[in-house]
Amino acid sequence: MAQYRKTSDLPDTLPVFPLPGAMLFPRWELPLNIFEPRYLNMFDDAMRSHRLIGMIQSMGGSRERPEIARVGCAGRITSYSETDDGRYIVTLTGICRFTAARELPVTTPYRQVAADWSAFAADLGAASEDGLPDRSDMMRALRTYISVHGLQADWSAVEDAPMETLVHALAAGCPFSAVEKQALLEAGSLAERARTLIALMEMSGGGGAAGPVQ
Repeated sequence: MAQYRKTSDLPDTLPVFPLPGAMLFPRWELPLNIFEPRYLNMFDDAMRSHRLIGMIQSMGGSRERPEIARVGCAGRITSYSETDDGRYIVTLTGICRFTAARELPVTTPYRQVAADWSAFAADLGAASEDGLPDRSDMMRALRTYISVHGLQADWSAVEDAPMETLVHALAAGCPFSAVEKQALLEAGSLAERARTLIALMEMSGGGGAAGPVQ
């Protein structure tokens, strides 16, 4: 987004939403249904300030206070509505990944971290397609993965999607483990993420249970 040209445009402190398997990438949209009081509070506060939420995977521990991953992605609230029963239906648009340098002592019911953006300054520009694997390699791995797991895909949409959209849709939608999804998030470039995705689909395509590709 135009208002974020360099990492100094981003806040030093970021509220975080720990959630396993819900992946946000730069320029990717993530719809959320918010109903827990602490996260309703978090979105209220974000709407009154910078409108940024740090999506980060929970990696075990208690439900109330799970362990969190080292790297997450900040999203800007770009769609926001309230239901009759008090839930928020929101969309986050990914802006930039961050390292959770340390968790902050806070009085808010939600958690906040000191966000270090320095390793991910390139997220604020257009994604480079340098070094991307051939689309045919991606399609071959996806066809095997879908066949092995008995899934379905809209092949016309898959074949027409830009590579960045395709990579992020598959990375977010395929039922990989939290550790595997974290590896996809932390990939240094779009090309590296695409190669990691192909490798994961090829390994998982050997068999085993899986859920739907979204």
